[in-house]
Amino acid sequence: MNDMIKAMEERRSIRKYKPDMVPCDVVDRIIEAGLYAASGMGKQATKIIALTNKEIRDELSKLNCKIGGWDEGFDPFYGAPVVLIVLADKTWVNHVYDGSLVMGNLMLAAYSEGIGSCWIHRAKEEFELPYGKELLKKLGIEGEWEGIGHCVLGYADCPHPEAAARKEHRVYYIE
Repeated sequence: MNDMIKAMEERRSIRKYKPDMVPCDVVDRIIEAGLYAASGMGKQATKIIALTNKEIRDELSKLNCKIGGWDEGFDPFYGAPVVLIVLADKTWVNHVYDGSLVMGNLMLAAYSEGIGSCWIHRAKEEFELPYGKELLKKLGIEGEWEGIGHCVLGYADCPHPEAAARKEHRVYYIE
């Protein structure tokens, strides 16, 4: 089996992280893989915000927790020190699909680097709120952007989860 297919079969979402920061060069390689995701008509209408500032990371975690309806103090980023936020241009018809492909590439690249990852939702809601809009403004990002997801990264502080059995009757052939 080739390494890519092996990574696709073995990668799992990690929901408990050590506080240790992922080295910048590793984060950069993961981001680069995300930038090479397929996109409709080659538009590349996505952006990635690499968040490693603990104070802002914690603010975003609190906002995500509130949107998700959890009790105060819960960290929906599971302690991960790095949050890669994927945004997509709302004016592009394929924005959700293109952003989802970026997320997939990020998670596979993280696994190939020995880094745990997990797709965390509610980015859409975050970037519809004043906090998210202000964050984009501070970064100089103009236009209408939809939050597709957060790819949290870090070193796993738990055993690697086992894959669930694959459900039957999910593939049909027309020959």
